Amino acid sequence: MITVMQGALGLASGVLVGFSLGLVGGGGSILAVPLMVYVVGVPDAHVAIGTSAIAVATNAAVNLGNHARGGQVHWSCALVFAAAGIAGALGGSTLGKMVDGNNLLVLFALLMLVIALLMLKTRSQAGVPRVEISWSNTPSLLALGLVTGTLSGFFGIGGGFLIVPALMLATGMSIMSAISSSLVAVTAFGLTTATSYAWSGLISWQLAVVFILGGIVGGLAGTGSARHLALRRGALNTVFAAIIIVVALYMLARNIYVT
Repeated sequence: MITVMQGALGLASGVLVGFSLGLVGGGGSILAVPLMVYVVGVPDAHVAIGTSAIAVATNAAVNLGNHARGGQVHWSCALVFAAAGIAGALGGSTLGKMVDGNNLLVLFALLMLVIALLMLKTRSQAGVPRVEISWSNTPSLLALGLVTGTLSGFFGIGGGFLIVPALMLATGMSIMSAISSSLVAVTAFGLTTATSYAWSGLISWQLAVVFILGGIVGGLAGTGSARHLALRRGALNTVFAAIIIVVALYMLARNIYVT
C-alpha cells in the first residue's frame, strides 16, 4: 500500500515524466527512476525500475497516438528498430535484476551523463523530412535497436534519449520525426522490461496507476508544446540536459557514499 503523500508525489512526478515524453520523446524513466527513489520514497531500486517501466510504456503509447495523428511517425523504420530492441530489452532486464540495487543506480547515473551529452550534440541537427526502410539502413536499424534495447532493459528505462539519436544516425531522419518514431520503441522496450519485472513481483501497481494518470495529463501538454516550440528545441534540450546532469551527479554522490 502506498501512502496519500506518496500518491500525491507520484501523481506530480507522473505529470513531469509525461510532459517530457510528449515534448522530446524521452526523459521518461531517466526522470521516473530518480523521482520514485528520492521523491516518492520507493526503498527498493528494482521496484522503482519495474514500476517506472510499466508507467513510462503506457504513457509513451498515449503520446505515440498524439504524434501519429500529426503524421510524424515513420512506422516502417520504427517497427524494425523496435523488433530488434525487444530481444535486447528482454536479455538486459534479466541481467539488470541480478545487479545490486545501489550499484545499478550508480551505473544508471553514469548512463544519464552520457545521454545528456548526446542530447547536447545531436538534438539540434537537421535531417531528411521523410525516410523509409531500405536495404541500406536496415542493418543499422537492427544493430542500434538491439544495443539500445539491451541498455533499456538493463536499466529499466524507455530509452527515448538513446533511441532518438540512434534513429537519426541509422536513417538520417529529422529530429521531429525521430522524436515521434522513438515512441514506438519506447513503448515496446518498456512493456518488455515491465513484463520481466512483473514476473519477479517487482512492480508497485498502485504507484504505477498514479504515475500513468499523471503522465497522461503531462503528455497532452508536452505534445502540444512540442508542436509550438519546435524552433526552440535546441534551447529546451540544453536546459533539460543540464537538469539530467545535476540529477545524475546527485545520484552518484548518494550511492557512491552509501557503497
